[in-house]
Amino acid sequence: MTARIIDGKAFAAGLRARLAARVPSFVEKTGRAPGLAVVLVGEDPASQVYVRSKHKATVEAGMQSFEHRLPAETSQQALLDLVAALNADDSVDGILVQLPLPPHIDDKAVLAAIDPAKDVDGFHVVNAGRLAVGEEALVPCTPLGSLMLLQDALGDLSGLHAVVIGRSNIVGKPMAQLLLQQSCTVTIAHSRTKDLPGIVRLADIVVAAVGRAEMVRGDWIKPGATVIDVGINRVPGAEPGKTKLVGDCAYDECAAVAGAITPVPGGVGPMTIACLLRNTLVAAHRRAGLSDPEGL
Repeated sequence: MTARIIDGKAFAAGLRARLAARVPSFVEKTGRAPGLAVVLVGEDPASQVYVRSKHKATVEAGMQSFEHRLPAETSQQALLDLVAALNADDSVDGILVQLPLPPHIDDKAVLAAIDPAKDVDGFHVVNAGRLAVGEEALVPCTPLGSLMLLQDALGDLSGLHAVVIGRSNIVGKPMAQLLLQQSCTVTIAHSRTKDLPGIVRLADIVVAAVGRAEMVRGDWIKPGATVIDVGINRVPGAEPGKTKLVGDCAYDECAAVAGAITPVPGGVGPMTIACLLRNTLVAAHRRAGLSDPEGL
């Protein structure tokens, strides 16, 4: 048996197309396009690539893209002042401060300063709290995208046992909350979990978000389980000096046992930017007093 590949790239392209199709209606009702502001502090190469990708995808969806690139030596107060200005700017519906920030800036203080209604990353404690109690919230993009892929692959998730490996505020915890809302039985596992392979073997759904290359082995997977690999790890490639991207799962081993699996790259990754645009459009509708766009 070889697992069905869950094509995140294709699903994300479809989601972005549906988003773009709904933007003109918002423009017609409000007289403006939804706006996403992205703030990049410093010269981190990976962050620069992400920001370029976000800008391109935002413009392609018919939304306004506001980029703010600040030098690495920018003070925390200057960054907080910019966030305050973006909070007050009615043309901005979503604010994303690209992490990581330089060491002298407290990222928690910066994220806490973002208006929760514009927190399209879903990291603000207000949005985390709303998600935890089942209220309307802006949800972190990676777990939201992972849930969409699961629902597309499996349909109704009710009653399934999901094991989430990883307990970060960005993926693990919100992923568990989203799965609970879908009436899954949810286990959160992590590096201190006793008999982690044994716990994972019980799962109908495995979400690997631990940040360790190929940690989850094929013999951990229950035959027919659905595997969502959130990990993106750069490891040495076949040729000297070359690298390659791998997930948190040993792909070939897991694909030989699982019913369906996301590849790395091309699985969860493309969903993150698509869900960022989705959150921006949803935030724009809510701020304008409109009901959420359908089918997203």
